[in-house]
Amino acid sequence: MTKPTNSFSIKNWSQDDQPREKLRDKGKDILSDAELIAILIASGNKEESAVELSKRILASANHNLNTLGKLSLKQLMEFKGIGEAKAITIAAAMELGRRRRLEANLELTKINSSNSVFQLMQPILGELPHEEFWIIYLNNSNKVILKSQLSKGGITGTLVDVRLVLKTALEVGAVGLILAHNHPSGTLKPSNADKEITKKLKLASESLDIKVLDHLIITEKAYFSFADESLL
Repeated sequence: MTKPTNSFSIKNWSQDDQPREKLRDKGKDILSDAELIAILIASGNKEESAVELSKRILASANHNLNTLGKLSLKQLMEFKGIGEAKAITIAAAMELGRRRRLEANLELTKINSSNSVFQLMQPILGELPHEEFWIIYLNNSNKVILKSQLSKGGITGTLVDVRLVLKTALEVGAVGLILAHNHPSGTLKPSNADKEITKKLKLASESLDIKVLDHLIITEKAYFSFADESLL
């Protein structure tokens, strides 16, 4: 008996419609997100091609690659045809994309507005499920000398090591500081702890002629600037 052909296999498509060949012959820009993911996973399942499976995975993430990048291996493996190896491949590709975006933003070394701080720090903080507090150290041209994580997991006044912040500022020759932390909840309203930390670091820094220029609260798509809102 002749084994039935799987019509859902990409191998049975016209060569012009096969993602790998399409990328090779027409360039990567012409491919849809689903087609690019299909190249990663290589095959689908008995009921659907790699492209159809990729479309369904994207639909579960509201067709948003940032949302897709947040899916865990376990969540990806819930799709029929996605085993551990394919889930890891997708996760690795999403992480490479995030790192590429981060490296591109590192080229933005001069801070000239609150938005430039957001562009610099959003790839680091915007998608985290927990809070992190960072210090950006600037020279007298407002160029970034160093970015350093101060705390992770939560923000209270007791977690702020003012001596460490100022010691680092003196070591790198910083004359300006920008504070930045994220709110995983998505709220942009500063808490009392946020205000107290800002005040504490501002007063301590002034004694060494170092200025706290801003404090940003960062979420995935927006930010709140203490300087813009005249809270410094």
